[in-house]
Amino acid sequence: MGKPQSVTSSGSVTVHGAHIDYEAVSGTLIVHKGGWDDSELPDADKDKDKKQPDAAASMYYVAYFKKGVRPENRPITFVYNGGPGSSSVWLHMGAFGPKRVVTADDTHTPAAPYAIVNNNDSLLDVSDLVFIDAPGTGYGRLIGKDKEKAFWGTDPDAGAFTDFIAQFLSRFGRYNSPKYLFGESYGTTRSAIVANKLADDKGIDLNGVILLSQIMNYDNDIDGVAMNPSIDQPYVLALPSYAATAWYHKRLPAEHPDLKAFLKEVEHFALTDYTAALQEGNAISDAQRDATAQKLHDYTGLPVDYIKKADLRINGGEFEKTLQGDKDLDTGRLDSRFSGPTMDKLSQFSYYDPQSSAMSSAYIAAFNDYARNTLHYGNSPAFGDGYQEYKFFSDAIMKWDFSHKQPNTDFPIHGAVNVLPDLASAMKHNPALKVMLNQGYYDLGTPYFEGIYEMKHLPISRDLSNNIQIVQYESGHMVYANEKSLTQLHDNVAKFITQTHGAPASATK
Repeated sequence: MGKPQSVTSSGSVTVHGAHIDYEAVSGTLIVHKGGWDDSELPDADKDKDKKQPDAAASMYYVAYFKKGVRPENRPITFVYNGGPGSSSVWLHMGAFGPKRVVTADDTHTPAAPYAIVNNNDSLLDVSDLVFIDAPGTGYGRLIGKDKEKAFWGTDPDAGAFTDFIAQFLSRFGRYNSPKYLFGESYGTTRSAIVANKLADDKGIDLNGVILLSQIMNYDNDIDGVAMNPSIDQPYVLALPSYAATAWYHKRLPAEHPDLKAFLKEVEHFALTDYTAALQEGNAISDAQRDATAQKLHDYTGLPVDYIKKADLRINGGEFEKTLQGDKDLDTGRLDSRFSGPTMDKLSQFSYYDPQSSAMSSAYIAAFNDYARNTLHYGNSPAFGDGYQEYKFFSDAIMKWDFSHKQPNTDFPIHGAVNVLPDLASAMKHNPALKVMLNQGYYDLGTPYFEGIYEMKHLPISRDLSNNIQIVQYESGHMVYANEKSLTQLHDNVAKFITQTHGAPASATK
């Protein structure tokens, strides 16, 4: 794995009636641990004495280039999922690649064979695409001394992606192309850091940063909030997503025909009366406690007695377990439109995510078939014995170092990650940088109101905040899992890209 590898193939896709011929390059690039300098390579004699080489990572990618266009006239978008420790297969085969796997909308997709079809919503109509797998996933591998420590952490991971992007731009002659990042979930955390590092460390300005299902301040995480007493904000920010989920499953005590109007009402309550009640802590009056519990029942469908026992504070796992518990069903976390049989009727939390179980097999089968039979990667005799395993996930999250050194600070913070200062710094470095946030109403992993709240609290000026666009969809964490939402996502992102880059500046004499 010490050298970059690549396989080139050709294909075509039809996007909204437009036929696009493209070249596909699938391969790996080599990145090194932070602080590595190619001008200080060890001499041969010293290298022989080393028991292990320094840590390095081969990062797997699949790049699609539209044929017949000039690089400076063609945007390029770097796309990745999150985890941490996830490959990019979900965005690749579910959202923007030229081929897409067909899955059921809100139920378990039947077992193989799966349909792999032309992706009418691929972003190749407006941008070249580079799908990047995180270190230790896909066909990429880690080697060397302390290899996991070198790449499995908030800052080492961002450094690897920054180096990969700079290297890719150089190797493929794309420095003068309009450039975009597209990250999902933890990929949004990564994007904030990478956007700033590209500008600050590499001198590379981006045209846009596109975020899907954002989390940038982990103090807002609804899953871990019970371990952080006195921090009540996650309950406030998750409530609208609870309400949307209860609305979808018809668990509300009253009818609300207009979802968006209903959610506006819930958002207002969350920021006012609910926040005020939580701020009282144990000093809350019986009357205020009763009134708040009743309102939470109205907005979530959960029993009033249960809400009181929870002290008005229901975390993500408890909500997913309880909402449909009377039917012995667990509610999906990443997409709460999904439901599945409960593993343990007496448990406090669900032992699995019905959404992940419903579609993961389809994505895994589709990409293994596509990579080997269409991209011709993973079964080439040129690579070892002709077989390589594609790793969809690593166990990185179990070993992840979440400490992070924010811009203009002297040392890393060992605690909940907060990269809002990084995105703010990137926007200040480049005041023309545009940011787009896309969110699903039915996402309990990164609730949509959390993303809105974070964007409103970026440490930037009012003028710079005008560079931010926020869009919601009637879908979950993987917005593209719903076909109607996928088309809307394509249209919104395509418009964002086309509106945020122009023709090359005229040369001056």
